[in-house]
Amino acid sequence: MILIKETKISGSDNEGVVFIRLTNSFGSYVELLNYGATLVSAVVPGKDGEMGNVVLGFPNIDAYREDNCYIGSTVGRYANRIGNASFRIGKNRFELDRNDGLNSNHGGFNGFNTKLFDYLLVDNGVRFFLESFSGEGGFPGNVKFSVTYQWNDRQELDIIYEAQSDEDTVLNFTNHAYFNLSALKENALQQELTIASSKLVECTPDFIPTGKIIPTADYGFKGQKLEEKMNLDLEGFKGINSYYIFDRIDSSVPACCLSDTKSGRTLEVFTSYPGVQLYTGDFLASKQKGNHGVCYQAFDGICLECQFYPDAPNQAHFPSALVKAGSKFCETIKYRFGNF
Repeated sequence: MILIKETKISGSDNEGVVFIRLTNSFGSYVELLNYGATLVSAVVPGKDGEMGNVVLGFPNIDAYREDNCYIGSTVGRYANRIGNASFRIGKNRFELDRNDGLNSNHGGFNGFNTKLFDYLLVDNGVRFFLESFSGEGGFPGNVKFSVTYQWNDRQELDIIYEAQSDEDTVLNFTNHAYFNLSALKENALQQELTIASSKLVECTPDFIPTGKIIPTADYGFKGQKLEEKMNLDLEGFKGINSYYIFDRIDSSVPACCLSDTKSGRTLEVFTSYPGVQLYTGDFLASKQKGNHGVCYQAFDGICLECQFYPDAPNQAHFPSALVKAGSKFCETIKYRFGNF
């Protein structure tokens, strides 16, 4: 039995803004916000039973409005980068927002992370939905989109993305949670990661795919601490922001596993997507504006952004992100929390 509690935010500027808490029979809970269809917190036990929040978040709506690190948000219309902020569908060329140098990232200047979603309570969770109109961010098609979050007594958070467009378009959605299984008692670099991947997408320094698929080699994760894969250079730690292609095709098998020895907490990630963008939170400090008393530092959390390949609309040999008019888009992510 999941207890669902809604908290509406007061103030004339906050009409329609709501925090929603989903609590399971063991007292573990997740909190969600309809601004950005955001995962605000995931409070789960460690090996000693101590509850702790294992995702980065903010205490109020104003902080989320100022945030530019996509903390916990739903990302769309197209997660990750599209090179030269443009792509073609047939003979038609579409020019996108250039919000990342010459490129487009995470849907442009007004992506889904900036939208106030309508919502509907469902069994064990909540469904957020909105309509994204043709031309937003430069993308074609009127898109009806929903993301459903459901929590259960197995400490699993299921996320279901569904969409439909009235024109051919490209779609790619993900959740941009930053995980830290220590509940911020230390940064995330001591945590151990496994990714079921032996290949990754080679990218330029501005994270645009070259088109080559290369072995993970020294950047593969088979249970190593994150810090073991970092490069210490003259400017300090250099993190990772790379797309890993999963070896497995069975979504019932964990694609990623994260663990924290001190707290005993674990996270398994299951998904229908073909890969994951691992981002180690390098720019958490430099990109923030203060956020009302909360100021995260680099590497305080890591992102495991399950999604389609970056720049797939411009890479014919990548799995296609094209969604035909009238067809249904449906992809899933599951976060299973545990301890040892």
